Amino acid sequence: MASTKDLLILALYGLLLELPTGCHTTDTRLPRLRLSHKELWDLNRTSVFHSPSGYLGLHTMLLDEYQERLFVGGRDLVYSLSLDRVSENYREIHWPSTPRQAEECTIKGRDADECANYIRVLHRYNRTHLLACGTGAFDPLCTFIRVGHPSEDHLFQLDWHKFERGRGRCPFDPSSSFISTLIGGELFAGLYNDYWGRDAAVLRTMGRMPHIRTEPDDERLLKEPKFVGSYMIPDNEDRDDNKVYFFFTEKALEAETGTHAIYARVGRVCANDMGGQRMLVNKWSTFLKTRLICSVPGMNGIDTHFDELEDVFLLQTRDNKNPVIFGLFNTTSNIFRGYAICVYHIASIRAAFNGPYAHKEGPEYHWSLYEGKVPYPRPGSCASKVNGGLYGTTKDYPDEAVRFARSHPLMYQPIKPVHKKPILVKTDGKYNLKQIAVDRVEAEDGQYDVLFIGTDNGIVLKVITIYNQDTESMEEVILEEMQVFKVPVPIISMEISSKRQQLYVGSESAVAQVKFHQCDMYGTACADCCLARDPYCAWDGISCSRYYPTGMQAKRRFRRQDVRHGNAAQQCFGQQLIGEALEKTEERIVYGIEYNSTLLECTPRTLQAKVIWFVQRAHEARKEEVKTDDRIVKMDLGLLFLRLHRLDAGTYFCQTVEHSIVHTVRKITLEVVEEGRVDEMFNKDYEEDIPHKMPCPAQSSIPQGSKPWYKEFLQLIGYSNFQRVEEYCEKVWCTDKRRKKLKMSPSKWKYANPQEKKARIRPEHYRLPRNIVDS
Repeated sequence: MASTKDLLILALYGLLLELPTGCHTTDTRLPRLRLSHKELWDLNRTSVFHSPSGYLGLHTMLLDEYQERLFVGGRDLVYSLSLDRVSENYREIHWPSTPRQAEECTIKGRDADECANYIRVLHRYNRTHLLACGTGAFDPLCTFIRVGHPSEDHLFQLDWHKFERGRGRCPFDPSSSFISTLIGGELFAGLYNDYWGRDAAVLRTMGRMPHIRTEPDDERLLKEPKFVGSYMIPDNEDRDDNKVYFFFTEKALEAETGTHAIYARVGRVCANDMGGQRMLVNKWSTFLKTRLICSVPGMNGIDTHFDELEDVFLLQTRDNKNPVIFGLFNTTSNIFRGYAICVYHIASIRAAFNGPYAHKEGPEYHWSLYEGKVPYPRPGSCASKVNGGLYGTTKDYPDEAVRFARSHPLMYQPIKPVHKKPILVKTDGKYNLKQIAVDRVEAEDGQYDVLFIGTDNGIVLKVITIYNQDTESMEEVILEEMQVFKVPVPIISMEISSKRQQLYVGSESAVAQVKFHQCDMYGTACADCCLARDPYCAWDGISCSRYYPTGMQAKRRFRRQDVRHGNAAQQCFGQQLIGEALEKTEERIVYGIEYNSTLLECTPRTLQAKVIWFVQRAHEARKEEVKTDDRIVKMDLGLLFLRLHRLDAGTYFCQTVEHSIVHTVRKITLEVVEEGRVDEMFNKDYEEDIPHKMPCPAQSSIPQGSKPWYKEFLQLIGYSNFQRVEEYCEKVWCTDKRRKKLKMSPSKWKYANPQEKKARIRPEHYRLPRNIVDS
């Protein structure tokens, strides 16, 4: 165990060292940049909106590029925020539950907080109005909000004359899962449609067509679903053939495992479904669903499945009939916890719905592929010209086709992701992934999908994934880890604007906007920029700046970028590989006491770089790599010697290696001071009887003419900055309480004889910094 003297010596080294925590790692999946909330703020990269009422209670966000506004639904409030800067020029509508609603809600046993009006529905109804619905103290209501045209800057009003009951459009419970999409004045929703949250349904309300829903109490259609997302995706140019897709998670009847397993699903209905004529009246006659698979292939054909769908994002392409779907999944296992992102082409989803149906003869039979005759028109197809135009509506369908659709809602073939595996898997348990948004970027060497992933602690990850066709493997590159909110809170909503290059992030307490990129943060040299592998950024010959694939800005300067390989050596040939500030290797001298702990501090500029230590012994020309063991440990902040030996003396080189770029970050000369010489110097203080030699001087600085023991020690090791050490020692030892004690008579520090003096010396007289004592 270290003596008090050893700890005191170590306190002096606080001028040079700080003990690290954690172990160094060379995991390339670490973020290249890790930005705190303060750093984002200082860089003017973020803006945050907090509700003036103190609590936002956010439940939904609507990004409206036409109005240039972000509409936010919270508790008793609707906000209109500027897309340029969410914290400025906001507008507010106060829409609480009525006193009668709140009173009836509490009488029924609900908490007062639940009996507020939580805005769950915000959709653009037309160019001048929004559709808005709130829970209304478990009595949902809907109305319109007048927003006018963009030129009408101050128009943001609730239409108090258009209130309607919101059942079937908005959930009763503020916390229940819910999805909706508005198409041509028709609202398609997946929700629990009753007060007690038992009636799960997919519905169509509003508009000119009849209201329609799934059959209640039919577990073949929905069994305890958690709704995640819904989108209208056209199949072709015929609007009558448009279909609405619902993404959800539910208990699966076909699992046959004794207990109901959880499966991710995609369901589909025709947008113009009118129900049946004699059966399925006012019920969906085109509802189909199938399993959405996201799994990692394993040994012996046993895959690891991620079955619970957390979020889904629809990435629009130039062809609106062929978007790309990104799903964020987690595991349902109590033993293994992990997250995965899978990508699906709409063609694969259509193929599954056009494939065979699942069939079960009876309770004692297993699910199997249906091999019988399928009636015409094919169940699940729409009444459109694609079907030959023989049927005007689904009400005209033959009873046989409607009956088959009612008894066979499940498709036999599941939907598998692109590459038949996830593009990203996270199992480190550092945080839970909650939201996903995607931006497609044109880079010098191809097209990349940049993933923005929201977590449960207010962090947004910016990630790209690169598929290697030769090895059929996926490389994950985390570009940035951004602490968007000052206080770690779950991210519950994200909206993305590729036009503005902005991400809008919502939590229960605040809304933040973050710029997609800030290229100059990667460094001041060509290599820094190319090694970052950010498709938004390229080296333009002067700095790391925004990459423009086309247009006048693209021709202004040449561009150096290699996202796929990050080959800076090739891209930066003839350019400045290393920034001017780093051309000269930092050099320093560190003194260590024999048999004590010493840290050689060296922090790489990026977490993705691999750190290698070399040592050059005295009178030796060659360098050798430092071998770590139980005594010498690589730390996050450098190389730690737990017990220093004389033979450890030498010159140490801290080098970072990244994609063949090697840079010597720091050169450290380690001098080892023999323990015997320190003991000799330390004991000299006790043998002399000097009245004014106290652990802490009574004045604010050390009196002239005094020569405390630590000055002799510093002369021994050759450290000449006495003034800095004096200031440091006073800061460590001279607290106000200590100063009061030192005002006592100097006789306190004198003793009748040396033996008495030695007996009275206690470690408390040499107060140590708290961080040293705690360690």
